[in-house]
Order: sequence, then structure tokens, then C-alpha cells
Amino acid sequence: MPRRAGSRTAPFPVGPWLWTAMMLPFAPLQSRMLNANPLRSVDYLLDVDYVGDHHPGHRLDVLTPHRAIENRQKLPVYVYFHGGGWTSGDKSALTKYCAVQADTGIVVVNVNYRRAGLRGGGFGMRHMLHDANDALRWVVNHIGEHGGDPAKIVLGGDSAGAQIAALIGATTTRPELADHFHLRPAITREELGGLVLHCGAVDFSVVFEQGFIMSHDFARMLLPGYRRHRMKPASLEKASRWLSPIEWLDENYPPVLVTTSERDIFYRANVNFTESAKAHGIPVEFVSYGWDARGTEHTWQQDAARPESLEVYEHLQRFIGQVSGRVILD
Repeated sequence: MPRRAGSRTAPFPVGPWLWTAMMLPFAPLQSRMLNANPLRSVDYLLDVDYVGDHHPGHRLDVLTPHRAIENRQKLPVYVYFHGGGWTSGDKSALTKYCAVQADTGIVVVNVNYRRAGLRGGGFGMRHMLHDANDALRWVVNHIGEHGGDPAKIVLGGDSAGAQIAALIGATTTRPELADHFHLRPAITREELGGLVLHCGAVDFSVVFEQGFIMSHDFARMLLPGYRRHRMKPASLEKASRWLSPIEWLDENYPPVLVTTSERDIFYRANVNFTESAKAHGIPVEFVSYGWDARGTEHTWQQDAARPESLEVYEHLQRFIGQVSGRVILD
């Protein structure tokens, strides 16, 4: 019997602590694997302290084609946020992914942010959005020094990073969302050309579906007051609209490229987001692979060695060229 799209379930929901414990041992191996055969045609500026407080979560990398500074026309800027379930992950694993995009004539900014945790309350969604916003403020002020054009920025991310990018995009069009997180957006809607979302956590309603792999504690962890009380599921789901980019779509939202697969744990979230975006008249491109595309598990796009990833990169690079109105280097 063929598998129904979006029907994947888990035997039990995984909480933040278990998720972090599962991811931690694999992080060094994943980083080595994803960054094999590094590109030499790109300049790497690593670990810029974009806040100035020496916190490891406040670091970014700038990757530029060798000819970026000499190019008379400023290049498109692609700002990327890594995934990791909000509790793990690091920009270093995405260096090769970002270098591949930079090599086509894009200035890429690869961003770390403070991750969530449960001890002492940890860092929640507000902290992550403020970090992303501070990184964008650095981009606006400094990316011209690296050949980039701050007038048309494209945001991207995978999984939790895609959710962060999508929410930041919404703060440029929905002031009530920015106010909720006490955020003054560093870029305007006019400066935001579009969004690239890989396997994004863009619809939090799926977290509350029976059999979903992630427990409700992920939502509790990201919302203020997690350590003080435990909301009941119905109240928590209602409060989670502040975490859910799909709730903040309107006709002013920027164009979006969504990539996913039926093997992705957030496949249904990505389908829902795309359908809602289309209903609001938002320009959206949806790239998805079926269950028969083996290896297209959650965030497979990070792996530049996969043929499906290379196909996604072609869509990505064309999308950035279109929304930025810039010519990619030959």
C-alpha cells in the first residue's frame, strides 16, 4: 500500500532534552561530512562578533566570490539561519552550503544565534529574533564593505532557522508581531526581497497533531514563562500563534521559495504554509520531492553532494536573482 503524503508519525514525541542529547554526538561528524571538499573560489570571513559582547551565539560568517569587491554592481545578499530544533546546530555545518551559493555571485551571511535551553529558562523565541535582527542590522551597516547590496536582502534558513527567517520577514509587515517581541526591525519590507525556506517549522499547528515527532515542550520552551507554569495543550496551541509564521501571512508578505519532501517531518507544515501564501496572493515557489526520493530526509538541502540539493540550489539562485533584480556573476 503506498504511503500517503504527510502521514509520517512517531511512536512517541521527542522533547527538547532528548532532542539535544541525540543531536550533540553527531554534530562534529555532520559538520565534517557536509563541509567535505571546500570551495577555494570563495573568500571566508569567519566569526564576526555582530553584537560586540563576545557571546558565541553572536557570530556570523561572510562568504563572498573572489571578485565581489571589484564588481561594480553590488551583489545580492543572502542571510542564512541554521536549524537544529532551536536547541542545537551551528553555522559551521552550513559553510559548504553557503559557499556554493556565494560561488554563483551572491554575498552570503551565515548567522549563529543564542539557542534555547531549559536550565534557568534559557533563551526563547524573543532572544533568537533579536539576535537575527541584530545580525541584519550589522548587514545593513557593513555588507557594502564586502561587495553586497543592503537594499535587497534575501533571508533563508532550514527547519528552526527557516522559522526564524519567516518570522523576521513577518515583522516587516506586521507591526503587532514586532511589538509582541519588543523588536524594532532592522530592515524594511522594501529592503527584504524574499525568503528561502528549507523544511521550515512554518506552521506550529502540526506540533499539536497526534503522532508528531516533537513534543509540546518545544513550544513551551520558546514561549515566555516556560519555567513558571505549564500551559494546557489548548492554551499552548493558542499561544503558539506567536511562533507560527503561517499565522502572520498577508498580501504584503515577501515572495517565498519553499523546499521540502514527503520524508520531511515538517512536510505538512510546508504544504499548509504554501497553500496559505497562495491564498493571500503572495508569490510562492514550491519545490518538493516524493517519498521515493531516498535521502531527502529533514534538511537534506544542507548536503551539497546530493543531486536533489543541487536542483534546489538552481531554484534558489534563480529566485535570488529574480527578487533582487541583480545579475549573477558569470
